[in-house]
Amino acid sequence: MVYFVFMYIERVPNRNSPPAILLRESFREGGTVRKRTLANLSKWPSELVEGLQTLLHGGIAVAQLHDAFDIVRSRPHGHVAAVLGTLRRRGLERLIDPNPSPQRNLVVAMIVARLLDPQSKLATARGLNADTLSHTLGEQLGLQAATADDLYAAMDWLLERQPQIEKQLAALHLAAGALVLCDVTSTYFEGHACPLADFGHSRDGKRDQLQIVFGLLCNQAGCPVAVEVFEGNTADPMTLAPQIQKLRQRFGLTRVVLVGDRGLLTEARIRDELKPVEGLEWITALRASAVKQLVSTGALQLSLFDQRDLAQITSPDYPGERLVVCKNPLLAVERARKREALLQATERELDQIVAATQRAKRRLQGPDKIGLRVGRVLQRFKVAKHFIVTISDDGFTYRRDEERIAQEAALDGVYVIRTSVAEAALDAQDTVRAYKALSGVERAFRSYKTVDLRVRPIYHYLADRVKAHVFLCMLAYYVEWHMRQALAPILFDDDDKAGADVQRASVVAPAQPSAKARRKASRQRTDEGEPVHSFQTVLTDLATIVKNRIEPRIAGAASFDQTTRPTPLQQRALDLLQVRL
Repeated sequence: MVYFVFMYIERVPNRNSPPAILLRESFREGGTVRKRTLANLSKWPSELVEGLQTLLHGGIAVAQLHDAFDIVRSRPHGHVAAVLGTLRRRGLERLIDPNPSPQRNLVVAMIVARLLDPQSKLATARGLNADTLSHTLGEQLGLQAATADDLYAAMDWLLERQPQIEKQLAALHLAAGALVLCDVTSTYFEGHACPLADFGHSRDGKRDQLQIVFGLLCNQAGCPVAVEVFEGNTADPMTLAPQIQKLRQRFGLTRVVLVGDRGLLTEARIRDELKPVEGLEWITALRASAVKQLVSTGALQLSLFDQRDLAQITSPDYPGERLVVCKNPLLAVERARKREALLQATERELDQIVAATQRAKRRLQGPDKIGLRVGRVLQRFKVAKHFIVTISDDGFTYRRDEERIAQEAALDGVYVIRTSVAEAALDAQDTVRAYKALSGVERAFRSYKTVDLRVRPIYHYLADRVKAHVFLCMLAYYVEWHMRQALAPILFDDDDKAGADVQRASVVAPAQPSAKARRKASRQRTDEGEPVHSFQTVLTDLATIVKNRIEPRIAGAASFDQTTRPTPLQQRALDLLQVRL
């Protein structure tokens, strides 16, 4: 933790020559008082030195002193110091390459720039260049002449090192028997030339655009460890085998528990890729059809939820596994509300089609035309299973399938978690908690794609450049994740996890913010009275700490840099991150 004390002028004896007159700054670092030289004032006129000394001691500056300096450039610096300092403090620079090199500096610059202001590689290079810089990152890393081509070459260099970097991250954040969160998402392209780009299930709602798929591996806390890029038409289950290979062979983890959703850890993948591998266990959830099957066979009795919201059962359909059944009443209410809203929306559209078959002019006729219109409506709202439709040559009728709706409603809020982990290692509540930890990966994807890093849309055309781009964004999120942990006391993030658990009625119930987090949200201030930031606004605030290049108007006097004094809140952020300007 660093506390700046004051600036002062010191005269240093110089044997037979006149003493050196130095502008210095004294500060305390830990328990040690240190000092550093800001400028050599030896060539200044004595009256100017005395005037500056008076100013530093709290006196009034004379007109001559005001006229003695020019601020020739101001470079935003505080946010650079925060992100770059965190990256170095977490050892990421050494993980990228233990030996300093221009390539390493370029990669570090791209990671930091992704957090400061995600832009194209050309815009990033301009932000580093001495003539067009937008912050101090270029001068901090000695990259004031970097070009976009230099950045592209550094991306190629980074991709070759990805296996080794991920292996080191896994060694830091994963241990034998650890829970590994895995999930898959997609992101879209601008362009049509990349061999990885293809049409597939778009999670961005861009069905008419090419995309890629990538899978992320995180530890139980949500800290990213590895990422893998796949072709855009790759189904989620098909991404599992490469991730298992990475965990087992590259990372050397003989025992691991994979946590994934039911779209990733399907029955086929569990049977073919997980069960045959010794030491590989899993936690996932059953699909709705499998839950219905449990009810129909009697393995799951809904009366279990009369007095509790969680129970553990077994079924011969899942030998050697545990099934943890849960019922969330709030989720049940929400699903019932959503289903009724979709049914009513569908009925309004179907009523319009009924009216079209009965109008006097241009009446809708023919089972093919009527069926096409009806099919579009049912497909749009995804509730075709809940309607019984009868189409004739000159009209059609519909009604709700009340029996099927009632069957589905009986399972509202019910979900079943499936695991091979023994109860002695992970009880029912911890199993549910582990599955819900997947929300950490979902938060990573939100940051990746929308909030902070903006991985999409992708403009690269070479497959390796796309992979390097996604990996760069993962490393940037790794830095952000650690920054958020450190800055939580002054962010809207909940930094009282124990208090949040107390607010929760059970592990099945939705997560609740702690009392401390609710106070921060309502007052917009911490308990200490400090303004509360989002992650983006704390970086914006730190960016107002600038380095001013000061040029004396005295002939032969040396120019020097002077950094803005941090506000108390800015200093608090720097202290939490344990970085210095």
